[in-house]
Formats: sequence, C-alpha cells, structure tokens
Amino acid sequence: MVKTAPYGTWESPITAESIVQNSVRVDDVIVDPVTSAIYHIENRPNQGGRNVVVKTEDKYGGAATKAYNGVVYFSNFKDGRVYAVKEGGQPEAITPESEVHRFADFAIHPTQNHLVVAILEDHTKPNPADVLTSLCFINTKTKTVHPLVSGADFYAAPSFSPDGKHLVWQQWYHPDMPWEGGEVHVSEVSYDATKDEVSVSNAKLVGGKRGQASATHPFWVNNDTFVFTVDTSGFQNPSLYTVSTGQAKPIISPKAIDEDFSLPGWTLGNAYGVVAHAGDDTTQCTLLYTAFREGRSRLYLLTLHSGAVEELVCPYVTIQSVRRVADGNIVFIGGKTDQSPALVQCSLKDYSTPHFTSLTAVKATSAPAASLSQPHSITLTVEGQPLYVVYYPPTNVEYRGPEGELPPAVMNVHGGPTSHEVQGLNMTIQYFTSRGFAWIGVDYGGSSGHGRKYIERLKGNWGIVDTRDCVLAAQGLSSAPHTLIDAKRVVIRGGSSGGYTVLQALCEYPTTFAAGASLFGISDLVKLAEFTHKFESQYMAKLLGGFVDEIPEVYRERSPVNNASKIKSPLLIQQGILDAVVPPAQAEYIVKLIKANNGSVEYVVYEGEGHGWRKAETIKAALEKELHFYEGVLKLKQ
Repeated sequence: MVKTAPYGTWESPITAESIVQNSVRVDDVIVDPVTSAIYHIENRPNQGGRNVVVKTEDKYGGAATKAYNGVVYFSNFKDGRVYAVKEGGQPEAITPESEVHRFADFAIHPTQNHLVVAILEDHTKPNPADVLTSLCFINTKTKTVHPLVSGADFYAAPSFSPDGKHLVWQQWYHPDMPWEGGEVHVSEVSYDATKDEVSVSNAKLVGGKRGQASATHPFWVNNDTFVFTVDTSGFQNPSLYTVSTGQAKPIISPKAIDEDFSLPGWTLGNAYGVVAHAGDDTTQCTLLYTAFREGRSRLYLLTLHSGAVEELVCPYVTIQSVRRVADGNIVFIGGKTDQSPALVQCSLKDYSTPHFTSLTAVKATSAPAASLSQPHSITLTVEGQPLYVVYYPPTNVEYRGPEGELPPAVMNVHGGPTSHEVQGLNMTIQYFTSRGFAWIGVDYGGSSGHGRKYIERLKGNWGIVDTRDCVLAAQGLSSAPHTLIDAKRVVIRGGSSGGYTVLQALCEYPTTFAAGASLFGISDLVKLAEFTHKFESQYMAKLLGGFVDEIPEVYRERSPVNNASKIKSPLLIQQGILDAVVPPAQAEYIVKLIKANNGSVEYVVYEGEGHGWRKAETIKAALEKELHFYEGVLKLKQ
C-alpha cells in the first residue's frame, strides 16, 4: 500500500551509512599498450581516501599512473617520487629523493622503454607564481631526471608517436586556463645512445591560440598522424594533423557539431577519444569518441577519411577515461542513471553495434530500482539565453505526496566553477529524493559541456552570473509551465566554489532560499587570491575582471565575508580543519559576523580533513548533519 505523507518526511532505506559502505569509486583506467593489460585506480574513502591501482586482485597503490610492457609507473603523493613496479614485485623509486619535485602524466619511449617523459613541477621556490613546470625525461636505469621542454607556464598530455620519432603535448600560458588558450605542439625526437638520452627539436604549433582557441587531448593514429580537439567552431571538435605535410584539418565535415568532444582539463590524464579500428592506413581508420549533449555523455564512431559520424546506442550517461585495448576493443568508466560507475569494456568488432561488458562489479543500492529518481534535462530560457538544469523528482515506491502539495527542493551548485552537472547515479542525490525532496543541479553560466560561449558567460562575472542563474532556476522551476517545486522551500548547497556561490546567493538574494549549506565554501576572495596554487593563481583575474591589486574593491564587494550581515536565511557551514584552500579561520570569521547580526548559523568542523571530504566517517557525518539541518529549517519533522 502506497502511503501518503508530506514531502521531505518519507522513510528511506538509503542511509548515510549505506552510502559510505559502497563508496569505493573507479577514478581512472590505465591500459598497457604492449601487453593490453587493464588496470584501474580506485578511490577508497573507507581507507582514509587512499588511491590504489588495481589489476584483478593485485593492488599496487599510487596516484598519477602509467602501465607499459608489464611495468606500472606511479607518482607517490607522500614523497613526490616516481616508482616502478612489476607484477609480483615491490615498488622501486626511479627518481631521486626530493622535497620540491612533483611528477605526473607519463609517456614511455616506444623503443627505449627505460626513458620516461613526465610533467615536472619544481617547487624550489614555493610561492605559486615561482613554481616552474616543464617536461622532463626520467632515465629509469640511472634514476636521474633531465630537462626536455620548458618555457610555457603549464604542460599536459605528452605522447610519443608509435616509432618514437615525434612527441606531441599540450601547453598553455598565464592568464589562460587550458580550456581558454591551450596549444598543441609536436616536435622531432632524437635518441643519443652514447649519452642514453632523448632530445627534441623543430617544435611546431599545431592548434590553439592564446586567449582565443583551445586545442587539447592529442593522441596518435599512426607514425605520421595524430588527433586532437579544438574549439575554433565554438565547441571542442576533433581535428587531424599530418606530420609529413604539416597540415591540420577538421575531421567532422562539412560542418562542426555543436557538442563538446572533450571537457576542461582540470586534471591530467583525461581521454575522450581513441582509435577504434586502426586499418592499414587512415582511409580505413575509425575513432571512438565521447561527447556531451543535454547533460549526458554520448558515444560516436567517426570515420577518419570521410568525416562521417555515427551515434552509437549506449546505455551510459557518463563516460570518462576512454582507453584503447586492441583493435575494436575499448574500455572506459561508464555510469548509468540507476547504476554506479563501473569499468566497462566496449567491443566494436562488427564496426557498428557495440557490445558492453562490466569489468568491475556493479554496486547494489539499498533501495529498489523504482525508488531511484531519474534525471530530467531542462533548458530554461532567461532573457533570450539558455539556462541548463537537471531536475530529479522526489521518488519513493512506498510514498506519494499529498494532493496539491509541491515538494521542497535541494539546489546543488557544482564546483570548479568551470564544471558541470552529471546524470550518473549519485547516492547523495537519492538520499534526499527518496525522502521526498526534489533535487536541482544547475549548470549556471560558466559551466562546461555547452560550448565556449557558455563558459565565457562567467568571465568577469563570478559571483554575479552564477548566483543570478541559481535564483532564476529556482523561479523557473517553481512557476508555469513547470511548477515542479515549492518556491518557499528551496535550500541551496554547494562545495568549494559551489559553496562560494551559496554564500553569495544568500547575501545578494536574501529572501530567495529557505536555507543554505556551504561545504568548505570560499568566503574571502582576497585571501583565496593570496593562497591559491599556481594552476588557478590567475584564473580569478579572468573570473573577476582583474588582479586583486588592480581591482581590490571588486574582490571585497564580491566576498561574502564582507556582506555577511545581509544573510537572513539559516546557514550550515561544514569545514575541514586542515583545509589549506579555505582555512578554518575564514569560516569561523563569517560565522562570528552572522551571529553578531543575530543570524542563524551552524558551524561544524571535521578533524583531520582538508578541502573536500575523503574519509568515510566524515562523509557520513556531514550528510546526516545536512539532512537534519534541512528538516529543522523547513520544519518537516516535529
């Protein structure tokens, strides 16, 4: 018998404890190009947030990782050194001891396997502006590190051609981020047997232009050609470069597709496309690519010679870390709306209909399938411009809401801020929807996956466009023609930069939201500019319209800590004691200001935690606290 009960009061089998018990997450996939062995990286909150590299039941440990010819290379977070390990063996350090070096994104020379190219961060001068990033090569025999390419502010995605005679990589310069002005370069590679070292020469710019176009994610098709994506059309679409002719051309023709075939490079090692069928030459070659449309990942087969594009039937709404195993055999991390992400093998032996097989166990949920809320992509129109949201209705097979009642809603603001909402199964969302809350994920202006122009909406307008779009999303979904939520019972929550938008929204629109929850959210932009790391050290200048010494008044005006007296809605702040990005002192100060103005605020600090929750016990406690806070504010349970 289905029970009728007020929204937000439903009993749910999904508990915080059940979520953390099944919280092991597949973060990346690594394929050995020589042996075709498949590995994956697991993040394990139940082990203090540790990352491990897994092949079947053999565990190695590490972070940034590469597998080649039976050897796994990884960068160890604790000491910054690179290690190599063979199956059944013990990890062996292959770089010298150093307290100031960091390595990532490895490329192994195809004929001289003991030479490994990597990104090197040199923190000899720890001030973010003084940290030096370059491409180096590691000689694993002598365990020495040597310079290779330098001069740019950042590097990513180094990759050797199959014969080892060319090297391709991405680089970019401040004040650009990689999705704003990333450049793809290719150079000739020489090997000196006497010195046992490699060198590069005749480097050429292939695609991308500072501040105007971003080229990214290159990979080789054969010794003479490689593929990358570039957003000259307004969307990241694949292009082909031929080394022998020095020419680049779009693969999809005659007109680009208004979808992004790669997403902003917030982390290293992402892959969105691979060679599906190599063929004898490029006329017989096909590529498998994932792209992003209407809030979901799509899967495409591209014919390299003709530019033909075929969308494949695919049950996965999130696809990441696409890797080639062999001809017609690809693996990726795939998530469905009703299943947690898993390592998936995609077989394309017949060139058309793909066959999918899960290589890792699909975690069972603590709720029946009928109680899992399904996402709905909704495009609102605001002042003639699109605003993208993902809506999850309250769903529980045992309950329904009273006739005529609209549900309370939890509005989630993603971080980044250049990130986006995804629609794969997220048990935190189901934790709330199964209790009778609606859930709204907002892709405010500045979010990725909707083209370059949409990202650039936030340029100079951080703290304005994002907060306005959250307010407009709440208004749009609570009124005709949608009328899906109760406008008076919308709470807003977010972490990191999402937490900043939460605080800013409560300051600038004090009557819109019934409550807010800031999870390690930024409150002081001046302090953030002072302490942030090199990668983002000039990002804020783009987002706010200048550097803090140029426009200090803007940084102060858009810092919630300076407008805390405007906050009228109850606020929950959750914080890690070891957070270096948002030091606890910032959270404590804004709490003090709110209390001084007789505002309602709860502050919870977690010991042993930094920026974002890693440990299972913290995830559990924070989630339970958040639910209890909303119930109290909305007076759902008396």
